Amino acid sequence: MAAVEAALPAIKALDDLAWMVVQMRAGERIIVDEALIAAYQAASSPHSIRALKSDLEAFDLWCTRKNRIALPATPETVVAYLNDRAGKGAKPASLGRYRASIAKIHRLLDLKDPTQAELVKLRLRAIRRENGVAQAQARPLRFKGPVRDVERDQPRGLNIRALLEACGDDLTGLRDRALLSTAYDTCLRASELVAVCVEHIVEALDPEARLLEIPRSKADQEGEGATAFLSPRSVRAIAAWRAASGIEKGPLFRRVQARRYKVRKVMPGRKIESISSRERWDLRKTLHRGAMAARVEYDVGEGALHPGSIGPIWHAMIRKAFERGALMDLTIDDIVRLLKGISAHSTRVGLTQDMFVSGEDLAGIMDAGRWKSPRMPLSYNRNLAAEQGAAGRLMRKLG
Repeated sequence: MAAVEAALPAIKALDDLAWMVVQMRAGERIIVDEALIAAYQAASSPHSIRALKSDLEAFDLWCTRKNRIALPATPETVVAYLNDRAGKGAKPASLGRYRASIAKIHRLLDLKDPTQAELVKLRLRAIRRENGVAQAQARPLRFKGPVRDVERDQPRGLNIRALLEACGDDLTGLRDRALLSTAYDTCLRASELVAVCVEHIVEALDPEARLLEIPRSKADQEGEGATAFLSPRSVRAIAAWRAASGIEKGPLFRRVQARRYKVRKVMPGRKIESISSRERWDLRKTLHRGAMAARVEYDVGEGALHPGSIGPIWHAMIRKAFERGALMDLTIDDIVRLLKGISAHSTRVGLTQDMFVSGEDLAGIMDAGRWKSPRMPLSYNRNLAAEQGAAGRLMRKLG
């Protein structure tokens, strides 16, 4: 078995991606151009690099188990790998990413790209025909829930207004209210939401509102920057959270850790001679301890929340709102069913649908969500468009 070797002598100095490539299963002597790998990493987002490493590790492990060569891979190996992942439930979009990662590492190593073979292209096309290309969409979190008129209709079902009102006035509740309100206003992705800093909030023409500067996003890897609107509702929620947490600069949304203490009765100190040799010796047992009421102490972290924590926070807020009676028209079975579709992306889908329902045009919606293509906002609106389109309007008239 040939080895992948580093172009530079000090292999231990290689970065993580280059070091991982060095360890991949190779069928011939391959030289890693560390400068090229470093240039790729400098030009790519951390998320893209993590995804590439994850995909390559999975492909290399599969090749090891199947006694196949990962570098350079043959078209037959790539097809076998994609077939295996498809058989285990991988969606066409995921298979396309795996193919792209395999192609990327071959190009970075100056190897022939096996994914360009007609065999690979035709097999992917066949999988798309067999399984369809539709992706599961996050369930929307709309401000008033599933209503036709976002201005006049009363909130119903799962709605952001109820979740905001159900938030407590403790540190966790104040943070979650500010977090959810900001997420809905700005249409931010999870990674962009946790990257919000105090310094990014600037004045707006409306003295009660603010603007949020977005230095970088998934669709803006080069840092051209964008701006989103923060409603007076979000401004008040952020101000309350900052006042309670003492956050003056840096990441706005941080971890909150609660320590809960139960009621403690008066505990008089014991005489030292009463401490038996059969019990644990501790001089603190001789100290008098006064009564103490139940209390909760909080610690606020220094760093930003992890993007992966946003979805679970939405889930916890929904459960808490239901327990507090804020979602009166839903049953526990409804909550269980709805939670399955809620993710960090739900506020982005919800705001998009609310904008469509309120009559905003596609160009304005794309600008608010910072999309460069109409494909995603139109897909978010697919179900609403069917209900509110020509056929839907006619059927409501017919009764």
